[in-house]
Amino acid sequence: MRQGPATPGHAAPQGPAALHSPTAPAALPPTTAPAALPTAAALAALSSDDALAALGTASAGLPSAVAAARHAAPAAPAGARLAAWRHFARLAASPLSLLMLALAVLNYLTGARWSALLVAAIVLVSTLLSFVQERRSGRAAERLRALVRTTVVVRRPGAPDGRAEVPSAALVPGDVVLLAAGDSIPADLRIVAARDLFIDESALTGEAMPVEKTAHAVPDAATLAPLAIPNLAWTGCHVLSGSATAVVLATGDATMFGHIASAAADAREITAFDRGVARYVGLMLRTMLVLVPLVFLLNAAGKGDWLQALLFAVAVAVGMTPELLPMIVTVNLAQGALAMARRHVIVKRLNAIQNMGAMDVLCTDKTGTLTQNRVILERHVDYLGRESDRVTGYAWLNSHYQTGLRNLLDDAVLQYVAARPALRPDGGYDKVDELPFDFERRRMSVIVARPDGSRLLVCKGAVEEVVPACSHADDNGTLVPLQPHHGAALSDAADALNGDGFRVIAVATRELPHGAAACTVADERDLVLQGYIAFLDPPKESAARALALLAERGITVKVLTGDNPVTTASVCRHVGLAVHGSVTGAELAAGGPALDDQVAQATIFARVTPQQKADIIRALQRRGHVVGYLGDGINDTQALRAADVGISVDGAVDIAKDSADVILLQKSLLALADGVREGRRVFGNISKHLRISASSAAGNVLSIVGASVLLPFLPLAPAQILLNNLLYDLSQTALAGDRVDPGWLRRPRRWEMGEIVRAMAVLGPLSSLFDYLTFAALWYLCGGATNPALFQTGWFVESLLSQTLVVHVLRTARLPLVQSRSTPALAMTTAAVCAVGVWLPSSSVGAALGFVPLPPVYWLVLPALLAGYLGMAQWLKAYVAGPPAHSWRNASIGSSRAARRAGK
Repeated sequence: MRQGPATPGHAAPQGPAALHSPTAPAALPPTTAPAALPTAAALAALSSDDALAALGTASAGLPSAVAAARHAAPAAPAGARLAAWRHFARLAASPLSLLMLALAVLNYLTGARWSALLVAAIVLVSTLLSFVQERRSGRAAERLRALVRTTVVVRRPGAPDGRAEVPSAALVPGDVVLLAAGDSIPADLRIVAARDLFIDESALTGEAMPVEKTAHAVPDAATLAPLAIPNLAWTGCHVLSGSATAVVLATGDATMFGHIASAAADAREITAFDRGVARYVGLMLRTMLVLVPLVFLLNAAGKGDWLQALLFAVAVAVGMTPELLPMIVTVNLAQGALAMARRHVIVKRLNAIQNMGAMDVLCTDKTGTLTQNRVILERHVDYLGRESDRVTGYAWLNSHYQTGLRNLLDDAVLQYVAARPALRPDGGYDKVDELPFDFERRRMSVIVARPDGSRLLVCKGAVEEVVPACSHADDNGTLVPLQPHHGAALSDAADALNGDGFRVIAVATRELPHGAAACTVADERDLVLQGYIAFLDPPKESAARALALLAERGITVKVLTGDNPVTTASVCRHVGLAVHGSVTGAELAAGGPALDDQVAQATIFARVTPQQKADIIRALQRRGHVVGYLGDGINDTQALRAADVGISVDGAVDIAKDSADVILLQKSLLALADGVREGRRVFGNISKHLRISASSAAGNVLSIVGASVLLPFLPLAPAQILLNNLLYDLSQTALAGDRVDPGWLRRPRRWEMGEIVRAMAVLGPLSSLFDYLTFAALWYLCGGATNPALFQTGWFVESLLSQTLVVHVLRTARLPLVQSRSTPALAMTTAAVCAVGVWLPSSSVGAALGFVPLPPVYWLVLPALLAGYLGMAQWLKAYVAGPPAHSWRNASIGSSRAARRAGK
């Protein structure tokens, strides 16, 4: 990085003149660092000289020895990852995995080797998937730090020309660095001298417009958001134009950029999906820990065979363990990922699919999501607000002939006129001179010559700087003198445009004498106000339709942006997003109402920092919401990781894509809406499996406990329990691709443990009731009282058929087969499993497992039992669903909708 010479004609530099003059006497820097470094806001409030002193340095910079002494020994890399084998072992040590592995070992030792291998394989595959996903996320911090490996020019007393080029990693607080156009900002800096300095902060704010920087003290810096303080520059941004001298106030992980990198390396926050799975597993494990020992003691004490009782209890434990839950979940999520890929949505973390379905709040940035992420010239009006082509022609002259910083506004003017050639001024204009933009004047002028030799000065700039320099206004070709009482009227047109979210620039002219050549800033007087040009980042055409679709699906949208609240509110109005209040980052930092209350009411959060975005998301989560975040910048990394589902786009920076769960190939809310629907379909099928399996397990355990007390023999042999469980699980695999009722897809869905508990409490006893009726039929009608093998065979068949067939009743809230049909795959697996259950008693395979042929009376009674059970299940399933946990009709979020956090 090199410091270029000053541009001729630019304004005088800001800050101490000695800072820009290598020949000026330089104050000697101190040899020791200050005891405690002041905060960025405190330094911003000081003068340049006082800021240097506060950091223990001087305008000449730090001597090499002092800088070396201040440079701490290299720390361990932030986010250093565990060794691969340790990471895998930690994941494999989850309670469910350990329990399933213990049961696999017991099965193997007792001869059930195939069951043992199946359970162990499920644990291995599930753990391996989690391991791969988590190892990938650790790369985020490494990619982020790679973005800032560069060198920087610093002032070093004793070095040639008093300057030296050092690696940015070697910078220390107090180093004085020199910046020029094209340089990256290597550390968090306090600007102490600047000349026409414009910095691109889009990496941190997401906003494309360059930011003006100055060296002036900001007394109220403590009340401003960090990114709104004009004399501070931040790591990861870069200089668009101008030059500056700055002092380092923070480096490495202490910078704003470093905090984001550290957050990217942290462990992923537990999402709503993870909490839901953990709660379900915990419920089943607690139930098992109570009932399995009870089954063991009842059978051991009542029948006297302790070893057989132990094997039976182990088989019951396997039957109650949700060993297929990882597989069912993975299959559902994988199918959902493939379906979403066909809609140009790439899923990185499979469980994000369900989180998208559960999401009821979407936080998003404005630029590129609601808007097109480009600046266009939208309005051109005279001083009274009437449409005027004349003002556009003058603006084109100014933008076309200037040679200084050509920003997005100039490009928008040139593109607008290029598409409308009639607006381009006639005549052969030649450039004579220009007065470049500077921060003090906040305007720039060009002087052009007409073919007849007359000279015209065209000035454009900030309204509050141009209008006071005007003595007249152009009223459709007539010059109107401006009087002091015109002040309010002159601002009405600009205020109206500002209120609509436009970026407003004033355009004025002045006729100069023939032959006038060199001009000075003093010539920007007695101007004629031609009018205003207004710019806008236009809303996306698809945004309004997408927002309406999200609202229909019960999702509230909140906008978190680095832009100002007025512009953001205007964009929201244009796309049909109702605004129920706005909060700025400065207001959040200043305190006031609790953050949880503010997030419940506001739609817009403007001028917010990366950390504040993450805090807003966590506050929403504390109020019981499942939150998604859509962002594509470095400043979005913390929010992406804090959200239940982080969403980025294919064109995002690498760190954002690494931190996201879902990547949209198009930055469109319409694609996101499709993903939401798919997420609900996926969770619908997962929820079916959990609800049906839990109720089935509860019914089986109630039946086993009762049978253990009532019968003089085991109701089923251990091997028969394992086979029943295996066949039932096979029938459940096709549930992953089942159809979902349209009503399920209309609102956000999350884990409702109350529904699972109700299924166990209502449908479990119902299943057990018909088991006891089967016991009675086997005991009194079929001779089971004196034939344990027949009793076991009869209950095996009834249990397998009833729990397999009831899936078709419980998979839908509607009337099965008539109003809602399953997929052919589910129907085929159900038929196949039922056929196997009917075939086994008379087969040689069944004989090896202890089954015997059943009498004809059993086959006459069985259809009546199954019909009664299925009919009762159809009637009672309405009591399982219960009332909805939330009202989704109102798209806004208020305190009345606060609900307990899912998973807590």
